[in-house]
Amino acid sequence: MTEPPLIRRAIRALLTTVATAVLTGGLLTSAATTSQAATQGPCDLYAAGGTPCVAAHSTTRALYGAYNGPLYQVARASDNAAKDIGPLTAGGVADAAQQDSFCANTSCVITVIYDQSGKGNKLTRALKGHWPGPAEGGNDNLANAFEAPVTVGGHKAYGVHVAPGTGYRNNNTHGIATGDQPEGMYAIFDGTHYNGGCCFDYGNAETTGNDDGNGTMEALYFGNSKGWGWGSGNGPWVMADQENGLFSGVNRGYNAGTPTVDHRFVTAMLKGGPNQWATRGGNAQSGGLSTYYSGVRPNASGYNPMKKQGAIILGIGGDNSNTGQGTFYEGVMTSGYPSDATENTVQANIAAAGYNSGSTSTGTLTPGSRISLKATTAPCCTSHYLRRNDADSTVGISAVNSSSPAADKADATWIVRSGLANSSCLSFESAGKPGQYLRHYNFRLSVNTDNGVASFAQDATFCPTAGNSGTGHSFKSANNPTKYVRHYDYSAYIASNGGSNAWDSTTSWAQDTSWLTAAPLA
Repeated sequence: MTEPPLIRRAIRALLTTVATAVLTGGLLTSAATTSQAATQGPCDLYAAGGTPCVAAHSTTRALYGAYNGPLYQVARASDNAAKDIGPLTAGGVADAAQQDSFCANTSCVITVIYDQSGKGNKLTRALKGHWPGPAEGGNDNLANAFEAPVTVGGHKAYGVHVAPGTGYRNNNTHGIATGDQPEGMYAIFDGTHYNGGCCFDYGNAETTGNDDGNGTMEALYFGNSKGWGWGSGNGPWVMADQENGLFSGVNRGYNAGTPTVDHRFVTAMLKGGPNQWATRGGNAQSGGLSTYYSGVRPNASGYNPMKKQGAIILGIGGDNSNTGQGTFYEGVMTSGYPSDATENTVQANIAAAGYNSGSTSTGTLTPGSRISLKATTAPCCTSHYLRRNDADSTVGISAVNSSSPAADKADATWIVRSGLANSSCLSFESAGKPGQYLRHYNFRLSVNTDNGVASFAQDATFCPTAGNSGTGHSFKSANNPTKYVRHYDYSAYIASNGGSNAWDSTTSWAQDTSWLTAAPLA
């Protein structure tokens, strides 16, 4: 986009197979068992429908039942060494323990997302296009490998968290549709992580890194931008980026048929062929697909016939516009225009995979655990918890209990994560605002989404120590190691024991910086 950094028999048989698999799995009463019992992946289903995958990308699971190669690669900051991460078993979920071990005591980024289709269409760092990125040479950033943890079928995995300025691309692809050739694609996104920037996309784009005119792209877009097109409600929407237009239907601008879709995990689908295209979507955890638009190409010049060029992008627009944000878990591109029936079997496979937000236990400082952090300072604050303030996303303490409003309890509940800047330390994801993390800025604590600034991971990483008062735990700032998470005058800061700021006061500092790890309020 040009805005700056803002497919009858086989199918019936497959449907029967998928339905039987779901029922055999006890109606998903054991997600892990169902996942392990799966013998087909989405790309097997597309192939059976006559529209085989020509690109298949995922950091969370294999997309073919027999695939046992690498899913993605990470590189660690400590020595820039790289490691491929594969599935636990052929056709299975990613072996996240490999990443955890390799990246211990340091941070990692995702350097490669491999193509499982055999076409060699892997994704790597997007290089400078018409719009430059924030990395050296005007290239784009790479995703933090720990910032999008989930479970799939009960097993830990990591998605691709795209902060503004982050992007992946392949301009030299094989088998991807060009011109007016038909294709399909789907992706699973985090429905709570989005913005109005341009453009969080996955799909077909220009090979030049420039805006080469109307119809030179065909990519899934997810977000709430109203710069070109939008749907009903406030967004986010699944739309088609066809270059110089995010289309929610046949017309530019508003199309009521495209709804706001904000499931925690969203299935988004797009397909296009000669003078036809469609968008579909649904809840990636359950249920079927809805069709948002299906019809002729947009009612605007330059889109019929299409002039697709066949590059693949993730997280950015075709001209490297990179102010969008979102999270990607898996996606494919196909040769040919898939039938609705084929897409329905794919959606059933996705729902049976068992995506979950990744919270696995309660009350401990183990990554994946949900906790609340209770103040220990007596007599003022022993019924108070560290919490996000709804009004401005700053953090403080207040009295919260089991009778408090649900929103207050969620704001005082945290999901423990591996430290974004040092995996031996911790980060705290807000249970009330998934994908947003506790971080300090100018010493004040708040809850924010990664804004693409290099220091965010450091600002959002805290190293637990024994409580400074002899009670509970204290949490030392990773990049300000003399400063600890402290409440002061009911607001929260990182503070040292003495200093020029009021919140550095030595009075009750040890108590104010000591916290009990309590059972989660939400």
